[in-house]
Amino acid sequence: MTAFIALLRAVNVGGTGKLPMSELQAMCVDAGFAQVKTYIASGNVVFTSASNEAAIRQALEARLQAYAGKPVGVLVRTAQQMAAVAAANPFAGGAPNRVVAIFLDSPPAASALTDITHRRDEELALGTREIYVHYGDGMADSKLQIRAAKTGTARNMNTVAKLAAMAAALKG
Repeated sequence: MTAFIALLRAVNVGGTGKLPMSELQAMCVDAGFAQVKTYIASGNVVFTSASNEAAIRQALEARLQAYAGKPVGVLVRTAQQMAAVAAANPFAGGAPNRVVAIFLDSPPAASALTDITHRRDEELALGTREIYVHYGDGMADSKLQIRAAKTGTARNMNTVAKLAAMAAALKG
C-alpha cells in the first residue's frame, strides 16, 4: 500500500463546488482507499491504496461527478512526491502562506512562465509537475493569470508541508 494525497480542484473556495469533507472521506472509502483523512475544507485528502495514480484519479473523479453533477478535477501525488514539492520550493525564504505550488497533471512546458498576464511583483518558477508562485505582497490583490495553470490547483506551502507530513505518517 502506498500513501497518496488527492487534491480536488475548485472545491469549497469562492462559493463554488460545495463538498462536505465527510462526503469526500466516504467516497474514498467507497473507492477502496484505507486510512482516509481529510485536511481543511478545500478538498485535500490523504489515504493509502494499492492502486496507481491514474486509477485513483479516475475512481475519485467518477464519484465526484456523480455527487456534483459536473466534472471535478483531481490531482494525485504520493507522499514522497508531496515531500519533494515542499523540499524543492524555490522561494523557501518567503512566507509559506504567500508561496503556492500549483499542481498540474503533467510537467509544465518551458514556455509556461511566458504565457501569463497581470503580473505585478509575483515571482514564478517551474517544478516537476508544479508551478511555484511567490506572492510578495500577498494574494488578495493579485490578478495574476497563468494559462498553463488553468486546470491545476494551488496549495500554499503550509498546506503542502502538512499534507506531506500526514501522508508520511500513514502506515503502508
